[in-house]
Amino acid sequence: MHAITNSGWVEVITGSMFSGKTEELLRRLRRAEIAGQSVAAFTPAIDDRFGQETLGSHAGSSWQATVVDNDGAGVWDVVDVLDGEEVVAIDEANFFDPPLVDVAQELASAGRRVIVSGLDQTYRGDPYEPVPQLIATAEYVDKLQAICTICGEPATRTQRIVDGQPAHVDEPTTIVGADESYEARCRNCHVVRTE
Repeated sequence: MHAITNSGWVEVITGSMFSGKTEELLRRLRRAEIAGQSVAAFTPAIDDRFGQETLGSHAGSSWQATVVDNDGAGVWDVVDVLDGEEVVAIDEANFFDPPLVDVAQELASAGRRVIVSGLDQTYRGDPYEPVPQLIATAEYVDKLQAICTICGEPATRTQRIVDGQPAHVDEPTTIVGADESYEARCRNCHVVRTE
């Protein structure tokens, strides 16, 4: 990515679980460092799957990150702790509240490159806010696909599994987990139980 002007911008990396969102975010951070740009990475407090203060991928890559509260005004800590970094990365955007959109816009307006990754759909297949709002206001959007664990087709959905079965529609929207709780599924293999 390169800017057309000297202004900042927002990049969103989205897709289902296991589509490589965080791996792509980490790739972009490595390239920014190679280019001599200063980088700051942030991860939500709710996500401790890869340890505290670590932005990690299912493929095993990681990056040191600052933990910020994911609810309410906590995301504004991203703005407060920056010390001139040119590139700001925020992982697991789906775990943050809607103020993340305003934070990303403010950082971009201040001339920073903002890279955000997160799920765009809940396990029900509904929009997973605030990612759809970020997509609508970003300059660049990449939607990645995984491989459906049932049929092998491109997967765009996240299937939550509870006791070996697809989750019921009434389950909580946000449950932090990995392959013990989720699978990548295509539209045809994705199931949400209503009974």
